[in-house]
Amino acid sequence: MSDKSEAPVPKKKGKMGKMIIGGVALLVLVGGGVGAGVYASSAGLIGGGHAAADDGKPKLIPKSEQKSAGAEGDGEGGGHGGGEDAAPENHGMAPPAGEGGDRYASTYYALEKEFTANLQDSAHFIQVGVAVSTPYDNSVIDHLKTNEIAVRSAILMALGEATEDEVFTAQGKRKLQGELAKAINATLKQKEGFGGIGNVYFTSFVVQ
Repeated sequence: MSDKSEAPVPKKKGKMGKMIIGGVALLVLVGGGVGAGVYASSAGLIGGGHAAADDGKPKLIPKSEQKSAGAEGDGEGGGHGGGEDAAPENHGMAPPAGEGGDRYASTYYALEKEFTANLQDSAHFIQVGVAVSTPYDNSVIDHLKTNEIAVRSAILMALGEATEDEVFTAQGKRKLQGELAKAINATLKQKEGFGGIGNVYFTSFVVQ
């Protein structure tokens, strides 16, 4: 009885090839997922959005980060101007204050020269000292200083629209403060793309 030769065992090249291809595909998928995650994080899509923190716009300053009074000089960082608070405009800034006071620190800046303007339809004229405050960082004050000539012009035009009723009553003065805040912010938005002035204060107020 002759021995039958055994058939050669086929090599498992097919299965090995499929395993290698599958492993490479898995690595590609994992690597792509990691890369997408890193991109999304750096773009601010996930993880808190660092891009939003570096958008170049002024930042609100919490009171916990407020610098000591007078540290900045130039009339900033702690002194309160005279007069009554104007109703602040919300330019993406702090929410209204609660019972515990303002949530954000205020930086103050007094414009050096007083303003003199004739009252509308009146023989009287007004002379006032003006200071402003902002809950944002010093970039808002820097913008104001850079564009002070344009800001002063806007303030004078707003004062020229004031009437005797506005300058002789507390309610009228508060309204005038609001108008000045609008004029200043409109000028800063036009020049710098951002307002940021929360309140206007009168450091002196004379009607003659």
